[in-house]
Amino acid sequence: MIYSSPFAAIEIPDLSLTEFCLGAETAPGERAALIDGPTGRVLSRHDLDRQSRGFAAGMAARGLGKGDTVCLFLPNLPEYAVVFHGVARAGAINTTANPLYTARELTHQLHDSGAKLLVTIEAFLETATEVATAAGIEQIVLVGGGDGGIDLAEFCGDPAAAPQVAIDPAVDLVVLPYSSGTTGLPKGVKLTHRNLIANILQASSALQPQPGDVLIGVLPFFHIYGMTVIMNLGLHFANPVVSMPRFDLEQFLGLITKHRVTNAYVVPPIALALARQPIVAEHDLTSLRFVMSGAAPLGSELTEQVEARIDRPVIQGYGMTELSPVSHCSPLDQIKHGTIGPPVASTEARIVDPDSGADCERGELWIRGPQVMVGYLNNDRATADTITADGWLRSGDIAIADEDGYFTIVDRLKELIKYKGFQVPPAELEAILLGHPAVADCAVIGIPDEEAGEIPKGFVVIAPGAEDVADGELLAYVAERVSPQKKLRILERTDAIPKSASGKILRRELRSRPATAQPSSQPESADPGN
Repeated sequence: MIYSSPFAAIEIPDLSLTEFCLGAETAPGERAALIDGPTGRVLSRHDLDRQSRGFAAGMAARGLGKGDTVCLFLPNLPEYAVVFHGVARAGAINTTANPLYTARELTHQLHDSGAKLLVTIEAFLETATEVATAAGIEQIVLVGGGDGGIDLAEFCGDPAAAPQVAIDPAVDLVVLPYSSGTTGLPKGVKLTHRNLIANILQASSALQPQPGDVLIGVLPFFHIYGMTVIMNLGLHFANPVVSMPRFDLEQFLGLITKHRVTNAYVVPPIALALARQPIVAEHDLTSLRFVMSGAAPLGSELTEQVEARIDRPVIQGYGMTELSPVSHCSPLDQIKHGTIGPPVASTEARIVDPDSGADCERGELWIRGPQVMVGYLNNDRATADTITADGWLRSGDIAIADEDGYFTIVDRLKELIKYKGFQVPPAELEAILLGHPAVADCAVIGIPDEEAGEIPKGFVVIAPGAEDVADGELLAYVAERVSPQKKLRILERTDAIPKSASGKILRRELRSRPATAQPSSQPESADPGN
């Protein structure tokens, strides 16, 4: 059975993403495009347009242009949009990296994407310089200036000299975020201008943006959720976005009050904080029209707690990087708690038995629509494993649907761990653990956690003669080599790792074992990146 969207089909204009977001002014040019939350600094739509043209001109002056890749290694700042749309204007490709990445993680992305330019801030310059040298990148652009790179203002050229580049929205890539997909190490997800434009329109069919809306940009712009649903959707509808470089609950609440934020896009850890932290009652949140949670499942009980606390509707959506990202979303006027809603406009969905390929009542969620990625960069095998010949994307999540076509995610077919909405590939952590001389074998799984959704747990077989190694040493060994959201939180020693005859780790057996260890770190923070 194919489930169709209840929303009217969208018409996708034949425009570049920047033309779509900035080309047709629906508000005066001096209206705020982005507001830096900590400082109150405003970037107007006029200045964003001018500065993004200047960045494209600076690229052209240095021989960079269509088809080249630029890495954005930045926190949420107004200049994120300047660089992102400057790259897009030049016909080049943004590859957006987590600013908490270690040198090892960033090096992989730079090498795989073939990035030729790196844009960052001075606080991240040590890591950026180390990896740029290894990746053969000669130029680092610094937002906010500093020693060791080219200041953004110096890099930018004359806006009038911005190159006029012919862009085919259906073919040319605009962004290359990295995702682990259903398994394995991070892969470049090829998304075109048309993919992102389609998804902005699709998400809007459910979210119903209003002319006076103000958005809070707490979710990272490097992540497809923040990039599409907050930054670029806000730009298209001329809705100011208040950016936050990191999550702080008190600041988050204060900015909602100060700027009269109407739309709050969050992840479950932030929803949990809204439901339970006493400080919430000290702030005026009456400007909010709704709260939307995504990136990981949000249960109906917690949803109702948030609604009761702030007296505003809370909806849930579903998506993945490979879907630009939204495929499902609850309409504001017909919310069903605990569900991800029906498919968004111009989207079809199926529930399929992953073994037989037949439609069923409880099975893998498949999605088809204009938001589906082109494929994975340099990985035809992974692309073929994810997208069928007739365009269905296999999500790796197990779902059910009710009589109204509202879907609920009930399990995960894939092995990927979702920690606060971030993807944590077990294979990456296992490879690191095996690099420690005291570890003879290992496996990593995700275990349920109320705040984070899942936390990574490692099972280790200690090498003979190394029994004295402390758990804390192994946890620290991994933590030093990964960004904070990937850290192992629990470690359990075992005599053997269960495996199939072919050598595949039997993670289901590990998940079924009774818990014998508690988290070996501090209580989880509400920050999606910690």
